[in-house]
Amino acid sequence: MFIQTIDDAAATGEIARIYAEEKAALGFVMEGTRCWTARPDLLPLVDHLLNTARTDFSLGLRAWRLITLIAARHIPSTYCSHVYARGLVADLGSKEQVLAIHRDFRNAGLSDRDVAMLAYAEQVAVDASRITQADIDALRAVGFSDRNIADIAFCAAFRCFMSRYFDATGATPEPFFFDEDPGFRAAMTVGKPI
Repeated sequence: MFIQTIDDAAATGEIARIYAEEKAALGFVMEGTRCWTARPDLLPLVDHLLNTARTDFSLGLRAWRLITLIAARHIPSTYCSHVYARGLVADLGSKEQVLAIHRDFRNAGLSDRDVAMLAYAEQVAVDASRITQADIDALRAVGFSDRNIADIAFCAAFRCFMSRYFDATGATPEPFFFDEDPGFRAAMTVGKPI
């Protein structure tokens, strides 16, 4: 990490609570969490926003992870690619499927709905200024509501914000998230080397 953050022993109040919850879930505090504590007032806000958005996400955790994987590829964010690929392997049943989606989601056997969702998320991550009414109409044509569309936009845009902050502060993915397969690890290393 490039900046000084609050270590476990010095954590108090909301930061201590967030650290404790993450340790209970993962066994450690992620650098992606710790990096916010150079500004201690920000971590509770970011944590609340992330947890609220993900909990109330109208398309479910699988879609959240898919959108994040595609956005992370284009940001590019090695950290987020590794973290979310790990969850997607469980969601989709194989590393091969995750790799196929990562390489070319348009030709990975996904539904038309998933492809439309990921194409929109990709455009948000690459250049949201080029999104037009036609892009929104295409999402509606495959059954997405305006709430769904807002959620896709939020998820992709939020990932851009989070991932860029991680890289800017020097947060790096923990070895816990690295797959044992060197080819899979290399594919998920889309930005900073690990």
